[in-house]
Amino acid sequence: MNGLNDFLTLFSSFLWGWPMIILLLGTHLYLTVVLRFPQRWIFTAIRLSVRRDPDARGDVSQFASLATALAATIGTGNIIGVATAIALGGPGAVLWCWLTGVFGISTKYAEGLLAIKYRVKTPEGKMLGGPMYALERGLGWKWLAVLFAVFTAIASFGIGNTVQANAIATLASETYDIAPWLTGAFVCLLTGAVVLGGVKSIARVCSLLVPFMAFFYVLGCLYILCVNVDYLWPALQLIVHSAFSPQAAGGGFVGTTVMMAARYGIARGLFSNESGMGSAPIVAAAAQTRNPVRQALVSSSGTFWDTVVICALTGLVIVSSVLAYPDITFDNGAVLTKMAFAKIPVVGTPLLTFGLLTFAFSTILGWCYYGERAVEYLRGRRWVLAYRVLYIVAVFVGSIANLTIVWNLADCMNALMAIPNLVSLLALSGILVHETRKYLWRGRLDREM
Repeated sequence: MNGLNDFLTLFSSFLWGWPMIILLLGTHLYLTVVLRFPQRWIFTAIRLSVRRDPDARGDVSQFASLATALAATIGTGNIIGVATAIALGGPGAVLWCWLTGVFGISTKYAEGLLAIKYRVKTPEGKMLGGPMYALERGLGWKWLAVLFAVFTAIASFGIGNTVQANAIATLASETYDIAPWLTGAFVCLLTGAVVLGGVKSIARVCSLLVPFMAFFYVLGCLYILCVNVDYLWPALQLIVHSAFSPQAAGGGFVGTTVMMAARYGIARGLFSNESGMGSAPIVAAAAQTRNPVRQALVSSSGTFWDTVVICALTGLVIVSSVLAYPDITFDNGAVLTKMAFAKIPVVGTPLLTFGLLTFAFSTILGWCYYGERAVEYLRGRRWVLAYRVLYIVAVFVGSIANLTIVWNLADCMNALMAIPNLVSLLALSGILVHETRKYLWRGRLDREM
């Protein structure tokens, strides 16, 4: 097992090294250019995301689809991941993370468009889509579509399930001294109550949970920034300066190179918003929408909320808190966010704990949908129930197991998911431009397909 873990660690480092970062970021930039900066439509996207389109074809509303995608995306990476990036890459990592989110909006837009363009309707009337259908129907590459589905199904048990359950159990044990097996059993029952109801049940819970959990986390961040208001402008200056300067950043931080700030900031931004990974378009395909571009815009708003807003707020909270409080330094690593929230009297630590718990649980729900759609693509509808049962059991296993190998395997699967998806985005960029011109550039967003 040690040998396997060492191999997975090495393979994960290779997959998530500079070649993958360049491929992902390059795709973001390329799609931003050819699609004429779709980021400028972000407020239209937000408006569409909260409007119902009941006459359109699909299984769930556009908002429910977005909420489910955000449930799977917003997680510990937005809280702990940003702190780790700052600890390793310096304050400048915040800017690189934010820029990755800005340009990642284009990729998330493209994924949503292809999800609707190539989705299929089952005999039961349900909509199925995602990169596997774009690869098969758009490019005729069935073998690559199968690989993507396999990687997705495996990844759902890793980053989407066991590691999230383990995070919940560990947090409950450390904060409230609750036995991991007890937490695991409780989360297992909650998960079963939701996922056995299918996509509509998952989407309904996520639609309620995501706005609620995000609101309170953002409220906590804004409170800290108000308290640290005298250090807010110096924090912004430090972030920008550190992103382009190899000099030491102060506050106990020993200093890094520009390349380190860029590497950790970009990697964390890419990992937190999942733009390019190919997961979010799986649920985007179930949305009720009149045409592919409407859902593409709604999908793109997910990256805006996840990285441009939440990750940026987390970064500002951490950097301003380091400047404001002598007992917090950049060397504190993954606990930086926890130390910053602890400065909120009485409710600070419980608020962050609640955020981490709900973020992790919502990720479990969102990834269950991704995994079951991948299984349905590979083996048909009859295997979905078996997958759900196995997924629920895995929640309990993850709560009590040592997950070092699972973490490394999950990292590998996520990277391997991204490669076929990016291939489909680049190879079908002509279709992306054609559909965008047809509906968006010509002002026909209300037009039916």
